Amino acid sequence: MMIKDRELPSIRVGIAGIETVTGAAILKTSGLGSCVGVVLFDQAEEVSGLAHVMLPNSKLAKAESHKKGKFADIAIQALVTSLISKGARLPNLKAKLAGGAEMFPGLASSSLMKVGLRNIEAVRQELAIRSIEVIAEEVGGSSGRSIEFNTKTYDLAIRTAHNRMYLI
Repeated sequence: MMIKDRELPSIRVGIAGIETVTGAAILKTSGLGSCVGVVLFDQAEEVSGLAHVMLPNSKLAKAESHKKGKFADIAIQALVTSLISKGARLPNLKAKLAGGAEMFPGLASSSLMKVGLRNIEAVRQELAIRSIEVIAEEVGGSSGRSIEFNTKTYDLAIRTAHNRMYLI
């Protein structure tokens, strides 16, 4: 565990998952290679959420049915909707991002293969459409990440595959 606050409940967000909470908790996800972990929070209303975004756009979907967090366009909307349903106000939402690595940089010769970069751009675009400010990020590179967000302190702890630790 990266954030040592045993009094807080810990909520794991799976791949393509979304979770939202009111009050204090630890939201965490792992396996962020080219995926992007998107944390949105409203400090005034004490509402926070985390989405584990896998791909940039739902137009890439072959199936009609998929998890809400899979594609950036659907995930950001679903996360915002869930936060608002729990009392968050759109103008108060702030974002922190992590992930979007190019896990096989030698193979990513075309922009189509640069999934990490495309995920980062898609998430930023969806947040900009909603005027949600990104206040901190640790994105790109070639190393996978795991993250934990403390909804009490609003700190995002990031651990890379090479055991580097960041707090943003």
